[in-house]
Amino acid sequence: MIDVALDSQKAEARLYMRDVRKSIHAPDASLQLIEHFPLELARLSPVAGYWPVGGEIDGRPLLAALAKVGARIALPRMTSRQGPAKFLAWRGDETLSADAYGVLSPPPNRDEVQPKLILVPLLAFDRSGARLGQGGGHYDRIISYHRAHGAIAMGLAYAEQEMERVPTGAHDAHLDWVLTPSEAVRCNGLARAGAP
Repeated sequence: MIDVALDSQKAEARLYMRDVRKSIHAPDASLQLIEHFPLELARLSPVAGYWPVGGEIDGRPLLAALAKVGARIALPRMTSRQGPAKFLAWRGDETLSADAYGVLSPPPNRDEVQPKLILVPLLAFDRSGARLGQGGGHYDRIISYHRAHGAIAMGLAYAEQEMERVPTGAHDAHLDWVLTPSEAVRCNGLARAGAP
């Protein structure tokens, strides 16, 4: 059953947060993600990242730093607009090609991996771990599937993308952590790493 009120709240929040994200000027943000990354997660491997599009914070320097300490890195590839994303191994120096959405991805012949840590793009987050995405539900399905296999989901965002409460429904997957250029937030509310 479609929740018209919830869909309307999400649509309004997306419009507003896209404008917020466009207004952010933070040239060192990607490097600051590395500074605040929780050490307790540094041994997780493989790590699934994403290729940033549309103003998303760039997690590629973080992926490179995790690769230097031994993590195996993967990026998503959508083989069709309806199908699930596959996380394919990526060494960082390989030529990428466009997937079904036109996003740069590893070639389809790369090894598929089961990530232990998934770095997730977003439009907005709150401290409970609610996440507002682009609206296709892709990362909700990705997080739910891989969480059942023991993965941890970490949203990457600018601090300005935080909302008091993100509108969510029953099928929206929550994050375990959110990493911003100023802190790492453990979304179960028990602890925050890197906060002043």
